[in-house]
Amino acid sequence: MNGANGLLVIDKPGGMTSRDVVNRAQKWFPKGTKLGHTGTLDPLATGTLVLCVGAATRLAEFVQAMGKGYTTRVLLGATSDTDDADGVVTANTVAVPPTEEQVREVVGRFIGTIQQLPPAYSALKVDGKRAHELARKGAEVKLAARPVNVHRIDVTGYAWPHLELAVGCGKGTYIRSLARDMGEVLGVGGLVQILRRTHVGPFTADSGLSLDATPEQVRANLRPMGEAVVELPRVTLDAPTGVRFRQGQAVPCGNASGTVGVFVGEELAGVGEASGGRVRPKVVV
Repeated sequence: MNGANGLLVIDKPGGMTSRDVVNRAQKWFPKGTKLGHTGTLDPLATGTLVLCVGAATRLAEFVQAMGKGYTTRVLLGATSDTDDADGVVTANTVAVPPTEEQVREVVGRFIGTIQQLPPAYSALKVDGKRAHELARKGAEVKLAARPVNVHRIDVTGYAWPHLELAVGCGKGTYIRSLARDMGEVLGVGGLVQILRRTHVGPFTADSGLSLDATPEQVRANLRPMGEAVVELPRVTLDAPTGVRFRQGQAVPCGNASGTVGVFVGEELAGVGEASGGRVRPKVVV
C-alpha cells in the first residue's frame, strides 16, 4: 500500500494499549509510513480505535474532538487504584446496597458539563511525564479537575453490585472517573469492570477491523481523509483555487466562518480558518 493515506477503524481487543495496536497495524504498511491513533483506550477496554495513516496523521485532532459512545459495567462496592478492574481492587463492606431509584438519581447528577478529576493512572502529562508512569513508580500524582461534557447516561441494567451504563460524551471524558465518582456519591465505591467504546463520531466498533485482517481487507477498508472532518462546515473550491490554498494562500470562500474542511470536488485539501469571505490554510493535505 504505497502512499496510503486515510483512516482505519479498528475494533481494539482487550489487553492491549492503543500504542500496541499501532505497532501491530504497522505490518500492513510499507516501512516509514506514518501511523497514529486518535485517542487512548485503556488496555481493559475494547472497541473503536481510529488510526490515521500517512498524511491523515495531520488530521488526528479533528477525530479526537468527535463525540464518543461507551457501554460499561461498573462494579459497585469496590475501589481500585486505577479505577478499573486491572488495578489493585479493594472490596468495601456494604450493609445496605443502594436501590435502583437511588442509583438512577445519582447517575443523573453526572449528565451535562461537569468537573471531572482524571484518574492518576492516565496518559495525561505531569511535568512532561505520563501520569501513569509516575503513579506506577509510587509518586504522588496531582491532576486538576477539568470540565467535560457528558451528553447522556442511560442505565441499561442494575443488579447489585453490577451497574450497566451506556454513555455519550465529549472529548477527554474518563468513564473510569465516572464510575469512581458515582460510587463515591453512593457511599459504596465503584470501578469499571468492562468497557467498550461503541463509536467515535461516525466511526463504529461494529465496522472496525480485527488486528488479524489481511492487507487486502485493510486496503478495502481504508477510509478517505475527508471523513476526519465530517463534523466541520464544508467549503468546496475549484481546482485552480485549491492549488493556491495548498500553496498556503488565503482564498475566497463565500460566507463561511470558523474552522472548515476545505475540499476540491470530493477530495480533501485541508482544514482552514474562514472569515471575511476568505479561508486561510491551517492544515494542508
